[in-house]
Amino acid sequence: MLIQTLTPSARTPLRSLAKRLADAGCNLADARVTSIGTDTSLTLLATGTWDAVAKLESALAKLGREEDLHLVHYRTDGRAPTTRHLPYLIEVISADRPGILTKIIDFFDRHDIAIDQMSSMRYQALQTGAPMFQAQITVGIPADTHIAALRDDFLEFCDGLNLDAIMDPVKF
Repeated sequence: MLIQTLTPSARTPLRSLAKRLADAGCNLADARVTSIGTDTSLTLLATGTWDAVAKLESALAKLGREEDLHLVHYRTDGRAPTTRHLPYLIEVISADRPGILTKIIDFFDRHDIAIDQMSSMRYQALQTGAPMFQAQITVGIPADTHIAALRDDFLEFCDGLNLDAIMDPVKF
């Protein structure tokens, strides 16, 4: 079961959700906690037998009513291993400008490369105060893709936008 919540930062429900998962007899298979602005987003993947998942669904409905919590949950399957995709980490840093992330996403979409994880942020450089952009993206590159040619295309794309970027295989 996939569970997603949005809450004010001071009220992160991770502990209460983890307890309800355990009480229902489910396991917490995957969890992502992200602070965005003044809010916190949780994405959890719970696994268990059909009756444990049904018990968890009831507990989540009750939790949503009891607390000021934006909660969505639904049954899903675990992700099947994709042995035909090679995991690569992309890191991009540049002066902040509108549309950078959209252009990066478009590059990978045009090359039929799936974005598996992405984290981006804007910040001020400590030394100069300049507005900066940073992104870390994990992609799945089809195994039959010529990696050197793709890397060259990506780095040329980044050079054209004045982005500092690297593209390395995920090593774990």
